[in-house]
This record gives sequence, structure tokens and C-alpha cells, in this order.
Amino acid sequence: MTEDAPRYVLSSAGDATGVLRRLARAGWHTRDGFALTEAGWDVRAAKLVLFGRVVDVDTAELALLAAARGAGVVAIADTTTDTGRALLADLTRIGPVVTDPDAEPAGASGAGGGTAGGPQLAPEQRALLERLANGETIAAAAQSEFLSLRTANRRIAEARDVLGVRTTREAVLAYLRLRREG
Repeated sequence: MTEDAPRYVLSSAGDATGVLRRLARAGWHTRDGFALTEAGWDVRAAKLVLFGRVVDVDTAELALLAAARGAGVVAIADTTTDTGRALLADLTRIGPVVTDPDAEPAGASGAGGGTAGGPQLAPEQRALLERLANGETIAAAAQSEFLSLRTANRRIAEARDVLGVRTTREAVLAYLRLRREG
């Protein structure tokens, strides 16, 4: 599996420049602006990171769509504004978002995406694994969480990567273990 695309929301262009340099050294291709013109939906394999300033809702929507399609995002936004808060909240639904320019995104270290406190699952991943643990099928869990089956399967695959397991069954068991410990 490919590593999870980095998602950053930073307050200054200087912070973003440092992060972009670090990502470029790690093999990511950086591009200014959030519009994606590639025909394929999932651009994760391209190791593409889009960056720019987010000051309005239209730009925030472009950044969110790029992240949903698998591109990395480095957004420069003021999280004290409505637009900045909404962008941060929406990106967090896709996966972990880093707001500290000196921090590594989950999955970038290659150690399963975990931190000292254990693996960091996105809220959607936790919700899907919780439903699976309660005996629902993936299709039923997807419908309950208002996700397409394809998106639910992708979120579960990302959760498997974060948890360092191969099967969905192992992911559910690892999730239950984490829930019990924390």
C-alpha cells in the first residue's frame, strides 16, 4: 500500500515552505494551487502535494476535493476564521491533519502511522470500525455513515495501514484492543 498523503493546515507561508521542502526531499511532487485536472479520480499513486493560501470557501472546497482524491495538501489558512475552521474540520474527516510545521504527518514515518499514544485513526475510520465491530457489514456501515461503498472500503484499507494489519478482521480486532486500552 502507498503511504497516506500528508495533510497540513498552517498559519504562515514560511511554515509551509519548510514543510514543502521536507516533503519534496521525501519524494513528494509539489504544485501550487489545489485544482486537479488529471482524469483519474484517485491521484494517491502520483505522490502529489498541492499547496496554497486558503482565504475563501471556493479554495477550501478545491483543497478538500484534492485531499479526498488522494493528493497531499499544505493549506495556509487562518484557523480562527470560519473558512479556516471549516477547512480543518473537513480535512480531519478524511484523515489526520497536522497543524504543527515541525511535526510529521501520520504515515510519513513508515511506522504504521502511530505516535507514542498509539495509532491515530481518523474519525471516519473509527466510526466504520466501530460499526464492523458491532456486526454490521461494510455496505451497511457505509450507508449508516453516509459514505459510498468505495469510500468506505478505502477508509478501511487506510485504517488497516495505520494499524499495521493485513485484513479487515484484524483491523477490527486491533481497533477493539485500542478502544479497550484507551
